[in-house]
Amino acid sequence: MEKIRTIEAQTHVGQHVRLQGWLHNVRRMGGISFVVLRDGWGTIQAVTENENDLAPLADCGLESVISMEGVVTAVSQAPNGIEIHQPQFSVITPINEHPPIPLNKRQIKAGLPTQLDHAVVVNRHPQRQAVFRLAAGVMAGFRATLNDMQFTEVQTPKIVASATESGSNVFKLDYFGRDAFLAQSPQFYKQIMVGVFERVFEVGPVFRAEPHDTSRHVNEYVSLDVEFGFIDNHFTVMALLREVIAGIFANLQANYQTELELLQVNLPMVPQEIPHIHFAAAQELIWQLHGEDVRGEPDLSPQDERWLGAWAQQEHGSDFLFVTGYPMGKRPFYTHADPQNPAYSNSFDLLFRGTELVTGGQRLHLYPDYLAALAQAGLPEEPFETYLEAFRYGMPPHGGFAIGLERLLMQLLGLSNLRLATLFPRDMTRLTP
Repeated sequence: MEKIRTIEAQTHVGQHVRLQGWLHNVRRMGGISFVVLRDGWGTIQAVTENENDLAPLADCGLESVISMEGVVTAVSQAPNGIEIHQPQFSVITPINEHPPIPLNKRQIKAGLPTQLDHAVVVNRHPQRQAVFRLAAGVMAGFRATLNDMQFTEVQTPKIVASATESGSNVFKLDYFGRDAFLAQSPQFYKQIMVGVFERVFEVGPVFRAEPHDTSRHVNEYVSLDVEFGFIDNHFTVMALLREVIAGIFANLQANYQTELELLQVNLPMVPQEIPHIHFAAAQELIWQLHGEDVRGEPDLSPQDERWLGAWAQQEHGSDFLFVTGYPMGKRPFYTHADPQNPAYSNSFDLLFRGTELVTGGQRLHLYPDYLAALAQAGLPEEPFETYLEAFRYGMPPHGGFAIGLERLLMQLLGLSNLRLATLFPRDMTRLTP
């Protein structure tokens, strides 16, 4: 007898099979009983009119781990068009306690704190399971797209000797009597690796010691990072980002229909050329359309981003908008200035449905420019010596970007809080589970 997963059942119609998983639900309707098994890929129901078939489950509660044997039968009105007939059950791990929330209901009704406190069990719910399977699909699409473009995946240290951008936003560690920090990003290392492989990417955690308590920030998240050499300017980087975003969504479309349908996801169409607007022009537009004089502000607020997202949808029919040329004062010291207007940078943010999703741009690549930039920022050279060594010995014009995995999922799925797109979130108050 073949052991199968729920995802394989439709290809085994008429065959006697065995499945293993969790007891998801038991329903009795007149003389007919339905037993629903859930595994890591979905659910399947068994049907019997013989009460004796249920005897092995008599003392078991929901979430007991069970084995189920029977014949896969095509039934048009059944979920997914199939069910198990002539079932036989055995119990692997009996459970008699009720789970912290009902996992067999279509929707999760519990509040956010309850969901997060009991995430080790709540994440078994089919909707929560689908969120994180889509997260895996995003990472898979990201990797596949870049691998096809001859990028090399790297893994860089998460314990570092100096802050990447700002000392106030890093978690400090005692590293055998020396100061060390959790990495805010792989920025320095991925630039260094451009000098080795020319085209690199990384999927890994980053840490931000920022004391904000908002629905769109956490203190540890997964960053999808890219860096590559021999670019013309930040528009070269933007063009690559467009291909990566399109590749991610194409992978979801091709391989994750079950999850997309369960969560009722509306996948965006990625334009062949994503519209873009300069930062100063964006502020002028907000003033004209909404009467808010944000001109001269160093950054865009969340409300500004929402206004610009609505404008991009109305004017261009696009869920995406590049905002380019942020002021140099708001970008890290390694950012390349606009040669035509040095007060602004060769950088960008990508807005997705009115929220910042990606930050990127062109980096400095000349060693003397780095010395000047550090001096301008009032930063000493000594903590950056290893980083600067790469530029002493020849680096091409290069740039890159970073996509926040959880931010992408939050916007794609229309979630109210980033924590619902985070497997086990870490914020100012949460270290467990």
